[in-house]
Amino acid sequence: MTEKTTMQAIARMVPTGSRVLDLGCGDGAMLSYLQRERGCSGYGIEIDDANVLACVQRGVDVIQINLDEGLAMFGDNSFDVVLQIDTLQHLRNAEVMLRETARVGRTGVVAFPNFAHWPNRLSVLRGRMPVTRRLPYQWYDTPNIRVGTYKDFEVLALKNNLRVIDSFGLQDGRAVRWCPNALAGTAVFHFEHA
Repeated sequence: MTEKTTMQAIARMVPTGSRVLDLGCGDGAMLSYLQRERGCSGYGIEIDDANVLACVQRGVDVIQINLDEGLAMFGDNSFDVVLQIDTLQHLRNAEVMLRETARVGRTGVVAFPNFAHWPNRLSVLRGRMPVTRRLPYQWYDTPNIRVGTYKDFEVLALKNNLRVIDSFGLQDGRAVRWCPNALAGTAVFHFEHA
């Protein structure tokens, strides 16, 4: 999910000049975009060797660690914004990492595939797991450890004492604010510790 319109929608939640930590930063495209377009600084966290190399080639500072081991190397409020873009669904300790995101950053931004999007619901009604642009894998080869919905994250945020600053869905590069649980393939939440 690194298409330009998605990056722009997420970048709007990151104040100019922010210090950013991008968890599961992939090839560094988002952090590179924030550095170039918003004057941000910071680090990416990535485990995959090829992605770490891609980050370095883009000029993105990257730390190679496994997110399932936590963020103990960072103090409270070390960053203005912590990003988890298409990361939460891959983590074994998603709830712990969400709390760590709120501890390490003044604010956090999470984006993940919304399993409650209407085409996914239709696939399940037909007896099959969905395969879409946002969920392009078969059930047996997906890297996603879990699936979640827009509404599920609202409940999880409340449970973990997080205040949602803004939330919306993304579909075909457009923000969806009316009925995002059903009408958007991606859920996006901007939050802070309550």
